[in-house]
Amino acid sequence: MPPADLPAAQPPGAAPHTLVEDLQALITGCLFVALSILMLRESRLLTGGTTGLSFLLHYLSGWRLGLVLFLVNLPFYVFGLAALGKRFTFKTFCAVGTLSLFTEIIPGLVHFSRLDPVFAAVMGGLLAGIGILILMRHGASLGGSGVLAIYLQKTRGWRAGTVQMSLDVCILSLGLLVVSPGEVGLSILSAAALNLVIGINHRPDRYFGF
Repeated sequence: MPPADLPAAQPPGAAPHTLVEDLQALITGCLFVALSILMLRESRLLTGGTTGLSFLLHYLSGWRLGLVLFLVNLPFYVFGLAALGKRFTFKTFCAVGTLSLFTEIIPGLVHFSRLDPVFAAVMGGLLAGIGILILMRHGASLGGSGVLAIYLQKTRGWRAGTVQMSLDVCILSLGLLVVSPGEVGLSILSAAALNLVIGINHRPDRYFGF
């Protein structure tokens, strides 16, 4: 999944988010992403970032996806502390933990008797994009390779978007080991839908609801 940019400063005089507002954003954003993950998993699709890597490990090993998602993200908090500070990293840790929990709970609450793979790819990408956008507006992310990309941008001057795209290409290419080329193609479509939502709606020069 795409990296959040560095948390944008609020406009002068803007009231900061309250704890209750941050909590509702955490729950709502993670619910959207968890439902997206369910739709992708039901169609045996992938996504980018550490979530995509977690999918690969889940498909190959059969380990619980929520647990894999939580464990895979642990090493990246070191980069988060260095690049984005304690507050952002703490919120991200809470977001990943909540998403991991929801990823295990939601399959027991939602069942699909029929789910078209193309619809799952597009809708899953849109839902994930909206969920990530909500978290970004409240100074959090879903961590992982996005945080690494921002760290490399700050320390090495590498463009975060380019780093993230390269990592996503590698992860989706590895997907050919466990899913069909058609499913990889739909996974790319899903990633495009996700990035479309973020690209259009996460514009600090246009939107100020951070």
